[in-house]
Amino acid sequence: MANNKYSLGIDIGGTNTIYGFITRDGSIIFHDEIPTNGAKPISDLIGRISDNVEEFFSKNQEYSLKGIGIGAPNGNHYTGMIQSPPNLSWGNIDIVSLFSEKINCKTLLTNDANAAALGEKFFGLAKNMEDFVVVTLGTGLGSGIFSSGKLLYGHDGFAGEMGHISIDFNGRLCNCGNKGCLESYASATGIKITIKKFLEKDSQNAFLQTLFRDNIDGFLLDKAYDEGNETAIKIYRFTGEKLGQGLSLVANLLSPEAFIFYGGFSNAGERILSSARKSMKDNVINNSGKDIKLIQSGLPQGQAGILGAASLIWTK
Repeated sequence: MANNKYSLGIDIGGTNTIYGFITRDGSIIFHDEIPTNGAKPISDLIGRISDNVEEFFSKNQEYSLKGIGIGAPNGNHYTGMIQSPPNLSWGNIDIVSLFSEKINCKTLLTNDANAAALGEKFFGLAKNMEDFVVVTLGTGLGSGIFSSGKLLYGHDGFAGEMGHISIDFNGRLCNCGNKGCLESYASATGIKITIKKFLEKDSQNAFLQTLFRDNIDGFLLDKAYDEGNETAIKIYRFTGEKLGQGLSLVANLLSPEAFIFYGGFSNAGERILSSARKSMKDNVINNSGKDIKLIQSGLPQGQAGILGAASLIWTK
């Protein structure tokens, strides 16, 4: 029996799924990205991953698999179910049982933002923090919350939906059905709406027309901002102000040491975070906002999720 054990970390996304073989100390021995193919049955994805796992261990027979950790949208740690994930056609699936049966080892699940928070706690900037929030900025806005050294799951496994805190009860209609959700302002989806609304007021603005037509290119926005483009600066300032309002609500409730930002739009960095920081401080009680750090994750893009998912196995 091999003593060299790995856990398999899987991060299921709406478009792509990343998986990797990870040691207890967080070394990623091998990782790969494959299309999720969410329009097909879940058995398609599980089959492809299990084939790749089998191939890996046939070539590396000195190693063995300790378990599988999965991060997925709408993943419920308590039940092992992925519940009607957005952008995927699977409905409710017991993914823990399906993987356990296929690969025959211990399998644990959490949602994708919680996986990113676990990655930060065990292998990233939050190693020495007890209270922090990881905010994932992508198509939507997700969050994973550590309070007093523990990941918050809540009563039913769905704690931490920071993207659906309302910052304006008469505001934008969110995909979830509520109004004014933070996600509908501070995310790729939210920025798209902001560009559309700016364009309604300034229909001849060529830069806005390009952004709207090209399905939002973060690099284009960053470059324009850095070159002093007034429109790009306004877009990021507005987005940052809204983000800061949401952060202040969470800060008043949880008093974290830091908010750590991860995911596609977090690459904008201080272009968004500078106005978010000011907005948060303006809205936090007891002047406590001055001590809360807003920082970008140091973990490589695409790796926080698989590291955090794998840590489920090492820490249980």
